[in-house]
Amino acid sequence: MMKALPKSTLLRRAIEQGCVMMPGAFNAATARLVERAGFPAVYVSGAGLANATAGVPDIGLLTLTEVAQLAGYIADAVRIPALADADTGFGGPENVARTVHAFERAGLAGMHLEDQSFPKRCGHLAGKELIPIEEVTAKIAAAAQSRRDRDFLLVARTDARSVEGFEAAVRRAQNYLQAGADAVFPEALESAQEFRDFARRVRAPLLANMTEFGRSPLLSVRQLGDMGYRIVIFPLTAFRVSMKAAERCLGDLKRRGTQRSWLDQMQTRQELYDLLDYDPRADSWMD
Repeated sequence: MMKALPKSTLLRRAIEQGCVMMPGAFNAATARLVERAGFPAVYVSGAGLANATAGVPDIGLLTLTEVAQLAGYIADAVRIPALADADTGFGGPENVARTVHAFERAGLAGMHLEDQSFPKRCGHLAGKELIPIEEVTAKIAAAAQSRRDRDFLLVARTDARSVEGFEAAVRRAQNYLQAGADAVFPEALESAQEFRDFARRVRAPLLANMTEFGRSPLLSVRQLGDMGYRIVIFPLTAFRVSMKAAERCLGDLKRRGTQRSWLDQMQTRQELYDLLDYDPRADSWMD
């Protein structure tokens, strides 16, 4: 019997072969839905974990221990690889090295590390601040050198476009690749032309963030793949749809005093059991 390939290896092979779509999962059940829908990988959004689990904004409030545990539940629930948001790495180079170890132990296939100062802000808001290139490259080098799994994917995110301009984003990306990053995530590019120009200037696997209601246009995976992007994330798409549906359902429940009109819009008990691979007739869940 052949041994299954590590998820980190699966992720690297996938991005070598084409452009990988990664919907965001804010919990393990959602990750199972992503896998069941046929996606080759899942993304673990820091904003998704903070918003959905702790009910707090995306400003770096969760600790490394919390993020690694929550992301680990997601990674463990599916067979497909999971790429996680490591925010600013939870500190300096030594902290970043510890973050890599924690994420590897949690079963994640890779992570992205950003160049904002702490406390960070959502990448599509104003008021962001960056740390100097030298500090970021030291953190990236520490992350690269500390990997025990050489296929663990290290993505360097730069928020420079909104702070220092497009040319600075390109310059930072090139420095981050030299420091040991495997791929680059240019956050909050503002036009299709900027996405195209960045891919032309930065010759490496690139990640595009297709978050809704932000600074970037919503380009298709085909468009981005044709430009040369190898990962496209949809961090909060499922979360936003779920929250809007829940808001409407709860409002209607309050008015009517019954949920009967929503039954055909619900996941049934059996559908949930099927998603969780649970047979209540079996002696144990693992049977």
